[in-house]
Amino acid sequence: MKVLFDTNIILDVLLDRKPFSEHASYLMSRVERSEINGFLCATTVTTIHYLLFKNLAKKKAIESINSIMALFEVASVNRLVIENALKLKFSDFGDSIMHESAKHAGAEYIITRNIKDFKKSKIPVYTPTEFLSMLESLD
Repeated sequence: MKVLFDTNIILDVLLDRKPFSEHASYLMSRVERSEINGFLCATTVTTIHYLLFKNLAKKKAIESINSIMALFEVASVNRLVIENALKLKFSDFGDSIMHESAKHAGAEYIITRNIKDFKKSKIPVYTPTEFLSMLESLD
């Protein structure tokens, strides 16, 4: 199952943002065990890099980027993704880029804490808690 993780989910784990980090960490552990094929939008990687460099020591920020790169595939952002994102009526262009990147990568789900930002998504969107409940119902 291909799942694209929104930037906020990864930051919840890397910055241990309670109470959100618990479910996000569990989902990332399922990526680590290859139970979920995890994807990050290419823009997520650059955003995380920027934010970590502002908030952590340089060495810790690089270690964090390396750890997520070891776990996740990167969903590309290319001309087609951008052109399709421009056609969407999302309120936030970054979210439309993420959506189209997920679609282009063949993601079946998007995990985010900002469900409202993805109201017009053509891909099912869940919070980490909702996604875990859905997974449990499948088991």
